[in-house]
Amino acid sequence: MSPEPAHTQETARHRLTPARVLDVDPLLDDPKTRIVVCCGSGGVGKTTTAAALGLRAAERGRKVVVLTIDPARRLAQSMGIDSLDNTPRRVKGVDGDGELHAMMLDMKRTFDEIVEAHADGERAAAILNNPFYQSLSAGFAGTQEYMAMEKLGQLRARDEWDLIVVDTPPSRSALDFLDAPKRLGSFLDGRLIRLLTAPAKLGGRAGMKFLNVGMSMMTGTLGKLLGGQLLKDVQTFVAAMDTTFGGFRTRADATYRLLQAPGTAFLVVAAPERDALREAAYFVERLAAEDMPLAGLVLNRVHGSGAARLSAERALAAAENLVEPRIVDQDGGKAGVRNSPDTYGSSGSPASESAAPPASETDSPGPDQEDEAAQSVERLTAGLLRLHAERMQLLSREQRTRDRFTSLHPEVAVAEVAALPGDVHDLTGLRDIGDRLAANRPELPEAAVD
Repeated sequence: MSPEPAHTQETARHRLTPARVLDVDPLLDDPKTRIVVCCGSGGVGKTTTAAALGLRAAERGRKVVVLTIDPARRLAQSMGIDSLDNTPRRVKGVDGDGELHAMMLDMKRTFDEIVEAHADGERAAAILNNPFYQSLSAGFAGTQEYMAMEKLGQLRARDEWDLIVVDTPPSRSALDFLDAPKRLGSFLDGRLIRLLTAPAKLGGRAGMKFLNVGMSMMTGTLGKLLGGQLLKDVQTFVAAMDTTFGGFRTRADATYRLLQAPGTAFLVVAAPERDALREAAYFVERLAAEDMPLAGLVLNRVHGSGAARLSAERALAAAENLVEPRIVDQDGGKAGVRNSPDTYGSSGSPASESAAPPASETDSPGPDQEDEAAQSVERLTAGLLRLHAERMQLLSREQRTRDRFTSLHPEVAVAEVAALPGDVHDLTGLRDIGDRLAANRPELPEAAVD
């Protein structure tokens, strides 16, 4: 198993689709960059990436707030904060002249703040105590994404921070962050809501007549489907919310325009897996269609190897060569075989027994022990070779997946972050992630030409 010449390996290896390298530090240092949105499908490391970027920007002199929507509360733990809530909290232990603040979106509290800001005290109390509103604000589909947009707009309007880093909700699809606010706005401005608010708008006898005649069939049907009390709660809710409905769509549109502004940068976060990069590709295409500024792709949990020159095929062949039994490797050699000189020699004679050294002189390992030790080493070596082969096969799959993405989107800059042996749970770990993001060092090995 002679190694291939180094120059042959180097000339036979190249990147199938050279990816543009994402340079993170210029993006974070640019004072024109005011919002960085980390988006992607669930479970790809968005929260850790957002926290690492926020810490790195703060330690490079900027005043940063990180808005997370992660219910697992990993961000608070990694920043040494007991808990996060809807109010930005200062993070201690940040080096440099900058500041780092962190907060976790409280979906219901944000919705309550909207109601309190756009309704008088009596109407606000009626809305906040309405059972339908309480259900809507706590878990209606799209509410979390919409409230993330609302909170982003509030933070930007305060103009208190140089940079806002947003960790988007852990949705099943990355596109939910852009789609859900529109869906919720469409619901609140939709035909059903307008129909339910119509009696209140008409008022007086005309309103009662409309309610009794024009809505009798609809309310009867809805009452059977939803229950009379729920329908009443909905009608009470929409009547009280009538003055704020238009504001939902207006604010959603304003935040959407903010995301399209030059001071915003989207970072799509993914893992080197087929489903995650498929979601990333969809999101990249959607951002382009919506004219939203994309800074690049952060490819998390990329595996590497310090022995990438040894291919999986060669490692497996070497492992098989070590463990495959051969004639020359049989235990005992010719000893004990009929007609062997040992059967007639002095090995079994009394003379040889008397000439044998004392027990104290035979403490060194005998041939059998040496053979057993050698076999143990070979088995261990074979196991390590197989483990290396599995790692190289994983690297090959990851690179094929990455290359498929970069071939479809060669314009997207990529930053690769190596897979870590454990979870990030403190500022030191976040600094490490930030250093890896800014290192401009690809983790995936170069692909060999078949």
